[in-house]
Amino acid sequence: MSKGFFTVPVPENEPVLSYAPGTSERAALESALKVARSKEIEIPMYIGSEAVRTGNLVPMTPPHDHQHVLGHFHMGDKKHVEQAVNAALEAKPEWEALSWEQRAAIFLKAADLVAGPYRAKINAATMLSQSKNAYQAEIDAACEFADFLRFNVAYMTDIYSEQPESSPGIWNRLEHRPLEGFVFAITPFNFTAIAGNLPAAPALMGNTCIWKPAFTQVYSAQVIMEIFQEAGLPGGVINLVLVDGPDAGDVVFNHPDFAGLHFTGSTGVFQHLWKTIGENIHKYKTYPRIVGETGGKDYVIAHRSANPKQVATGLVRGAFEYQGQKCSAASRAYVPSNMWEEVKGYMVEDLKSLKMGGVEDFSNFVNAVIDERSFDKIEGFIAQVKEDPKTEIIAGGGCDKSKGYFVEPTVVLTKDAKSKTMCEEIFGPVLTIFVYDENDFEGALDLVNTTSDYALTGAVFSKDRYAIELATKKLAHASGNFYINDKPTGAVVGQQPFGGSRASGTNDKAGSVLNLLRWVSPRTIKETFVTPEDYRYPFLG
Repeated sequence: MSKGFFTVPVPENEPVLSYAPGTSERAALESALKVARSKEIEIPMYIGSEAVRTGNLVPMTPPHDHQHVLGHFHMGDKKHVEQAVNAALEAKPEWEALSWEQRAAIFLKAADLVAGPYRAKINAATMLSQSKNAYQAEIDAACEFADFLRFNVAYMTDIYSEQPESSPGIWNRLEHRPLEGFVFAITPFNFTAIAGNLPAAPALMGNTCIWKPAFTQVYSAQVIMEIFQEAGLPGGVINLVLVDGPDAGDVVFNHPDFAGLHFTGSTGVFQHLWKTIGENIHKYKTYPRIVGETGGKDYVIAHRSANPKQVATGLVRGAFEYQGQKCSAASRAYVPSNMWEEVKGYMVEDLKSLKMGGVEDFSNFVNAVIDERSFDKIEGFIAQVKEDPKTEIIAGGGCDKSKGYFVEPTVVLTKDAKSKTMCEEIFGPVLTIFVYDENDFEGALDLVNTTSDYALTGAVFSKDRYAIELATKKLAHASGNFYINDKPTGAVVGQQPFGGSRASGTNDKAGSVLNLLRWVSPRTIKETFVTPEDYRYPFLG
């Protein structure tokens, strides 16, 4: 068989299309939206090479129009998880033995399918099922997903190419084996790219996976599976199961071949899973890898030297893009007293012009929150704010779920830096602001660092380089992604690897070589060319 050292294509970030009126991409997306809304589909589970249909149908509806049915998915149970585990283990020997460049080719092809013929379809699915506007869907479902696939291939080759030194007469080699067992991927509703990457990253490194998406993301998860299948991914490598969490957990976390968890979701769920894995540790063949990105209570702090208009724009974008349903969304802000009135004026003016409604109207900046449970939780926070004498709503505050789960972008001003909405994750379009003494920047930094259990993203706005350095140092552990003079959202694969610590997760940086290293188990090989035949060392003479 012919052999070679192969160089993969150099990855570049997928360009973000504008979807401006009159553009071809806008026309294609509008057409895809019409097609998707005109029919109902049924989504099966994908186990091994089979599309599994149970007849237990669960409806899928757009959050912004919950009376409309996009289709149904087939709900499974424990026995389907068992089938998926068996399928993953059956597929594993052949998949992990496949040459790495063949695995790379599958995911590189998937990236080109995402960026090309499937672009409008995956964006439309994300818009309808997750209530994202065209731009938010584009940067997520098309661009970031393609970026994950392409950059991961390049990072894989970096991992494989790094080799140890060898002394004379010795050849040292390092190989990176897939984990011994299967990987379980649990993915959230809010990012299609994350949903695709969490099973794809371990699979690229030679692992086989069971993938459980959020039920509110199944509609676009189906498109991901279509893309993987068209790219040539063999059956059993990624098995899509649509089951309740406890059903999946009972099977997966009691199986001796469980080898890893790739998770994005809530802190509470992640901590429960970690505890379960710990209690079952004696059952496993190996110590499972646990990789998780969870919640955030992300901050923006402005220094007295900052530009008020830039601060206001960063807060509006950072807090209210995708209805604040990003784990990186700005949720608490600290604004100095010298500029608060100016920042407030700019924000109120911006929010008056901001439109809210369905995703098919491209002039809407804000759409619906994901489901009724989320709506009720956010509405509850807003109701508590209205009753708290130390807080006031200076913009928004309205909620209406009659047609869709709509919550107005809401700005809360608090006199209590430790108020509930400054401390607890809301995961919705609610931003709480505390105005601090402009001469006590260092004290405000201490508040930022100690108010939240989370440490995902954060931002500082300042023209003063000494203030920027002070914030950078004092907030070293307050966020895994730190932004200077920019909003705390919008991490780009290959540029700002994403992840946080403290209660925000294991900080294994999705979209980087650090994440892929968690899905391999290294083996060192030492070969001696002239083997000794006498046990005696010279010092014995």
